[in-house]
Amino acid sequence: MPKLPRFKHSLLLTRALTHRSYFNEHPEEVEDNERLEFLGDAVLGFLIGELLYLRYPKMSEGKLTGLRARLVSEKQLATLANYLHIGDQMRLGKGTILEGGRQNSSLLSDTFEAIIGAYFLDSGIDKVREFVEALFMPIADSIVFAQSDINFKSRFQEWALANIGKNPEYSIIAESGPDHAKIFTARVRVGGKVYGEGMGRSKQAAEKNAAEDALKKVELR
Repeated sequence: MPKLPRFKHSLLLTRALTHRSYFNEHPEEVEDNERLEFLGDAVLGFLIGELLYLRYPKMSEGKLTGLRARLVSEKQLATLANYLHIGDQMRLGKGTILEGGRQNSSLLSDTFEAIIGAYFLDSGIDKVREFVEALFMPIADSIVFAQSDINFKSRFQEWALANIGKNPEYSIIAESGPDHAKIFTARVRVGGKVYGEGMGRSKQAAEKNAAEDALKKVELR
């Protein structure tokens, strides 16, 4: 995952890190980060929407909306802010620091958005797009993968119970490749009969692909 981007104009980053509690204690400061937060929220929402639209061409509008909401949630933005060590750099008032402001999810999320707004003013939309894509697309892919994993396996389980009266049973039948890049092969049976096989870089991925294969064979997909 990337680091906090480099700014051509360091004062923009400084302003993005300046909470109103610090601004209130330092009258010499020009502005706090609330306006940059407003801008960053708009830029981030647009870019996430654009990236999801292009990356998942078959995803419905409703699912795209839900995925975007998860990616720009306070919890997710605070997690990314912690990864980027934004909490350590935030300029906070003394009282806010004592109240645990550097670990406050709302402050972390707001400051992350302010940095996005500042970076947009500093370097333009293309640079922000690169930064946002590197940060968010691996997270989006993992969410989509997890949802598809649950979907394929749950759908095949529903079919198996309705048509055979038994739950599917998954087993790993083969492993190949070095430890850092193993490939697993899974097989799914119902009532002793093999319905599908699948390969993946994790056991969960292999089982998901086996369920998908089974669904194709029973013509549900």
